[in-house]
Amino acid sequence: MAELQIGDHVTAIYKTGKYIGEITERRPQHYLVRVLAVAKHPMQGDLHHPKDAEVGFFHERKALSFREQANIPEKMVKPFEGEIPDYLESLKEAISKLRSELEGDDSPWAQQSLRNLDSLEKDYLKSK
Repeated sequence: MAELQIGDHVTAIYKTGKYIGEITERRPQHYLVRVLAVAKHPMQGDLHHPKDAEVGFFHERKALSFREQANIPEKMVKPFEGEIPDYLESLKEAISKLRSELEGDDSPWAQQSLRNLDSLEKDYLKSK
């Protein structure tokens, strides 16, 4: 596989979210990626105890914002072909998809995650 270049459009996995963006800088074993759209909203809760509500602190995990840059390991960055969706539309779609997955799960983790999503959604929409 050819090495990715500055300006290339890519998908990038950051923590538990997946984004579409462009490479703005090459770093040792990492790419700096500017977020242009959300492909998958981050999971809620503690990354070290996935799907567990009985943790000391249940994290509210925001999606990276439009044009925010993240330092992402090379192996988590792949070429992206196609049309880059509108950021806000992609964010709404990612939230909707995660909400649908969570609504089918009556575990305490899923219920807390849904409450987090409700709060995040209000926050996202008021800041736009």
